[in-house]
Formats: sequence, C-alpha cells, structure tokens
Amino acid sequence: MGDNLQDELTVVRQQIDQLDGQLLELLNQRARYAQQVGEIKARHGEAGFIYRPEREAQVLQRIQESNPGPLSSESVTWFFREVMSACLSLEQPLGIAFLGPLGTFSESAVTKHFGHAARLMPQISIDDVFREVEACHADYAVVPIENSTEGAIGRTLDLLLTTPLKICGEVVLRIHQHLLSNETVLGRVSKVYSHAQSLAQCHEWLNRSLPLAQRVPVASNAQAAQLAAAEAGAAAIAGQAAAERYHLPELASNIEDEPNNTTRFVVLGRHDAGPSGRDKTSLIMSAHNQTGALSQLLAPFSDAGVSMTRLESRPARHTLWEYVFFVDLDGHRNDVPVRTALTELARRAPYLKLLGSYPVAAY
Repeated sequence: MGDNLQDELTVVRQQIDQLDGQLLELLNQRARYAQQVGEIKARHGEAGFIYRPEREAQVLQRIQESNPGPLSSESVTWFFREVMSACLSLEQPLGIAFLGPLGTFSESAVTKHFGHAARLMPQISIDDVFREVEACHADYAVVPIENSTEGAIGRTLDLLLTTPLKICGEVVLRIHQHLLSNETVLGRVSKVYSHAQSLAQCHEWLNRSLPLAQRVPVASNAQAAQLAAAEAGAAAIAGQAAAERYHLPELASNIEDEPNNTTRFVVLGRHDAGPSGRDKTSLIMSAHNQTGALSQLLAPFSDAGVSMTRLESRPARHTLWEYVFFVDLDGHRNDVPVRTALTELARRAPYLKLLGSYPVAAY
C-alpha cells in the first residue's frame, strides 16, 4: 500500500517539476518581450512613462475573465500583478511615495497595486507624499481618500484641490485588524497600542475581550507594532504588513467591528490613464450660492446618461461657508457621454477641475 502511494505521488510530483520548468521559461520569455516593448518605445522617442495603468488593467481584466479555476480570480490577479511588477522593474523600478512608516495599510495598498518590485518611499505626512511626486523624486503616490466606516480623508481632498498631479488609478483594500503580541494568551495583555482610528474600529471587540486593558493611541499602527514588540504585556492593533515586518504573532485575527471595513486609495502621477474599458473619472466643482445651483450642475450627467458614483462636499479653503464638491463618474473622459457632460458642466460650474480618468480597481 505504501509503495503504491509513493509511486503515485512521484508521478504527480514529476509532472509538477516539469510544469515549473515550463513556467520559468515562459516567465523569462515574457520578461524579454517586456524589455522589447521598452526598446521599441525608446527607438520611437516614446519612452516617457513606462507604467501604463490602462494596459495593466486590461491584462488583469482579461486574466480574470478567462480564469478557469481552481485558483480564485483574486489569486491569479495577485500572481500576474507580481509578474508585471517584476517585468517593469527590468526597465526601471518605480518609486512609490506613501504615508509611512513601513508596515501600514498604505504600504499594503502600494504592494497590492504595484507589486513587490516597486521601490517603497514612506513619508511622514500626506503632504510630503504629494510633494515627492510633484518634485519628481518619486514616480507615483498612493494616498487614502475614503474609508467605508470613517468617511472621507479630509487632508487628501484638500491637497487634490491644488496639486497638479492626476489620478491614474485606484486601490480598494479590505481592512483586517489583528491583535499582535508576543504574549500567548489574552489574559496577559494589559496595554493595547494602535492608531486612534483603529482603536475606534475595534472598540466593541476590545470592550468584550480586553475590557481592562489600557488603550494607547499612537501615530500609526506600525509604531504600535514596534512598541508592542519591545514591551511585555503589550499588544498592538495592526494589519498583516505590520505583523510580518515586526515579527509579531497574531494573538487574535480580524477583530474589526465592521467586517466589510474597506479603504479606497488613489494613485497619483504626472499623467492620468487612457481608456481601459472599465474606467472612472474624478473631478472637483463648485456651485453658485443660490437655490437649485447644485441640481443644475448635476443635470448634465443625467442628461448624458452618465452614472455618478460619489458626491462629497468639502468646505472651500478660500471662502467662508462655501463648498466644493468631489465627484466620481462611471466612464472615461474620452467616452462620448462623459465628454458631453463635462463640456456642459464646464459652461455651468464657477470652478471645475478634472482630477483624472483611470481604470476601476482590480479586486
């Protein structure tokens, strides 16, 4: 019986080894073709931006649609994202600025979108993230723009008003909070470090599971993990990236009160994206301070058959008690219905800024 088992396993393992060899050759062949693309662009004077968000989105959409399983679409998307990231780095590793330190959800968003071959450039503030790309020190920025439970990220919205950068992509990240600690039982945890927002997102779990533990807000979840790693009886609430980077075991997993807690990030660059087939367009507009002014601004979208997926008001920074509106639309700015609506909107709005058109996030 044992010999038959080993014989069967040997046959299957030999097949796996053969496939691994074929995969290795195919991956390197793909990398060589990617290098040829860069060489062709350079010969024709079109090297420019080597990262094309719309092309990457089209590849991932095609892979997801043709995936026969048993691997999930999420798994194959991750795999091909990493392949494209590695191929892109053969031309030039992309420098990505984000709100640090290392081990935050922002880092997770960067690696989800750009893969692990990207050059990580953590910054101490969202303002610095914008400045790194504006000054051409980084190629792209990844910044949070809204959370499903906490709402819009005000500082990001304020900076979008004045930046010359364009939105060229988006990342949607499920926020799973874990209790990280070197302690092996909950009863030994007397202090919990975390960012104030994460403490709020796990408030009910903490009330039930650690009602007597001191809750200490800190600047970031990564800092919380660093503190917990060095202190007996301490724990941190943070994500998987912090657990891996600071070598802290998960004492409890997925402790967020809202299971569908999600943060949306936008990718900023010195260009937006061409049409991919599944796109969004983001803009900022203002309205006259008079009755019915906002409805007049929204009418061009419905008249052109364009779906508006987000409308967020924000106080204008230059005038007291006046507001600007952040709008997301389905479709690319070059699509005829969107172009028609934007042309009419430009005629009606006192202020209009197109933030960019970009592919819908690949989940």
